[in-house]
Amino acid sequence: MHGGGALAVDGAVAEVTGSGYGGEITFTVVMSCLMAASGGLIFGYDISITGGLTQMESFLQAFFPEIIQKMNRAQQDAYCIFDSQLLTTFVSSLYLAGMFACLVAGHVTRKVGRRNSMLIGASLFFVGAVLNCTAVNIYMLVIGRVLLGFAVGFTNQSAPVYLAEIAPARWRGAFTTIFHFFLNIGMFVADLVNYRANTIPVWGWRLSLGVGIVPAAVILLGAAFIPDSPNSLVLRGRVDEARASLRRIRGASAEVDAELSDIVRAAEEDRRHESGAFRRIVRREYRPHLVMAVAIPLFFELTGMIVVTLFTPLLFYTVGFTSQKAILGSIITDVVSLASIAVAAVAVDRYGRRSLFLVGGGVLVACLVGMAWIFGARLGADGGKAMPRGYAVAVVALVCVYTAGFGVSWGPLKWIVPSEIFPLEVRSAGQGMSEAISLLLTFVQTQSFLEMLCSFKYGAFAYNAGWVVVMTAFVAFFLPETKGVPIESVRDLWARHWYWKRFVKPAPAQPPVKLADGPV
Repeated sequence: MHGGGALAVDGAVAEVTGSGYGGEITFTVVMSCLMAASGGLIFGYDISITGGLTQMESFLQAFFPEIIQKMNRAQQDAYCIFDSQLLTTFVSSLYLAGMFACLVAGHVTRKVGRRNSMLIGASLFFVGAVLNCTAVNIYMLVIGRVLLGFAVGFTNQSAPVYLAEIAPARWRGAFTTIFHFFLNIGMFVADLVNYRANTIPVWGWRLSLGVGIVPAAVILLGAAFIPDSPNSLVLRGRVDEARASLRRIRGASAEVDAELSDIVRAAEEDRRHESGAFRRIVRREYRPHLVMAVAIPLFFELTGMIVVTLFTPLLFYTVGFTSQKAILGSIITDVVSLASIAVAAVAVDRYGRRSLFLVGGGVLVACLVGMAWIFGARLGADGGKAMPRGYAVAVVALVCVYTAGFGVSWGPLKWIVPSEIFPLEVRSAGQGMSEAISLLLTFVQTQSFLEMLCSFKYGAFAYNAGWVVVMTAFVAFFLPETKGVPIESVRDLWARHWYWKRFVKPAPAQPPVKLADGPV
C-alpha cells in the first residue's frame, strides 16, 4: 500500500490532468478509494438483511409471532400483513440513531480526520452486529440496531467526502460512485445470506445478522493502512503531512504544489470565520449549499427507493410469491442494481451529473405509475384479490427497471453531488447535515411505509411518482454541472449560475499561500 506508482492500462499509464493539477491514477488512490468505499458495505448489508428478516419465519417466530398468525389467516388484507409498530421500530431505530450520529460526526471528522471517523464507524458496527447476532429479546435487537445506526452515521458522513477529496478531478464522479457500488454489493451479499438463512429453522436469522461482522472487520483492517485526505490534514494545520499524502496519492513524480495551494487557500477561508461550520452554512453566501444539503436527501428519499429496497421481499410476498421466491426476487434486483451502477460510473464523468438525473427521473416516474396501476387494478383497493401470475411477474420487471433507473441516477449521485459541492470550510457540516436529513427521512419512511401501504394501497406508488416529477424539474433549473471541476474550484460554479449568483460572489484573487506546517 505504500508509495505511489501508476496503474498500467493496456501498457500505458493513465494520466490525469485537470484544471492545472497534474498526477496519475496511482495504486494508492485506487486502493484508498476502494477501502473508503467499503463503508458502503455495512449500510447496504444492513438495508437488505433487514428487508429479508422482516418476512423470515424463524425471525418472526422468535420476536413477532403475531405477524406469523396474520400470514396464516385465510382472510387477510395483503397490504396489511406486515403492519406492526414493533416491527417498524426494529427497522427504523437504526436510521434515527444514524441521524444523530451524522450531526456529531461532522464535528468529530474535522477534529480527527476522515479516516479515523471511518474507523470509529466500523468499530461501532462490529459491536452492534455481535449484539444483534446474540440477541435473546427485542431490547437487545433494538440496542444493537442503535449501535449500527451510529456506525452508519459516521461512515456515511466521512467516506463520500474522503473519496471526493482524494479522487482526481477528471474521474471524481466515477471514484465516488464506488461507494454506492459497494453499498449495493452489501445488499447483494445480504440477500444471498438471507436466501440460505431462510431455509434454516429456529436460528437462521442469527446467521443473517452475524455475517454483518465481516464487512465491519474489512473496514477496520483496511482503513488503518490508507492515508488521510490532504484536505483534512491541512484543515488540522498539518501541511507537510498533507503534501506527503498528496504525493502518495497523485504519484511521486506529480507536481502537487498547485493543488496543495488551493487546499491551503480553502483552509485559510475556513480560519477567517470565527463561527462554527453549522452556524456558517446558514449565512446568505452559503444559501445554495444549504438548499442542496436539504433538497438532495429529501428528494432521494421521496424517490421511494429506500422503502422499495428495504421492503422488496415484502412487496413480492404481497403480490403472491412465497417467502423464498420473494428473497430470490431481491437477489435479481441486486444484480440489476450493480449493473446499472457500473453504467453510471462510466457515464457520470462523460455525460455529467445533470444528464443522469434527468434520464433517471423519467424512468422512475414511468415505473412508479406502472406499479400503481397494476397494484390498483389487479390486487384491488382492499388487498383481497389474488394477483394473476402474469401481473406479479410484471411487478418484478417494473421493480427491476425502476432499480436500473435509480442505479444510474439518484443512487450514486446522492453520494457524489453532496460530497463535492460544499466549500472546505463547511464541507463536514454540509455532508453531515445532508446525511442526517437523509437518515431522518428514512426513519420516518420506515416507520410509516407499512402503514402507508396498508392505508394508501396502490396510491403509495403514485405519491412517489409525483415527487419524482418535482425533483427532476428542480435539478434541471437549480443544480449546476460539476463534471471535471476540481473540488476546491466548485465554489465558482455557484457564482456563475443564473439563479445562485445573487447569493455567491466570485472569489477574489488571493496572494501566495504558505505551504508549511503551522497556522496558515
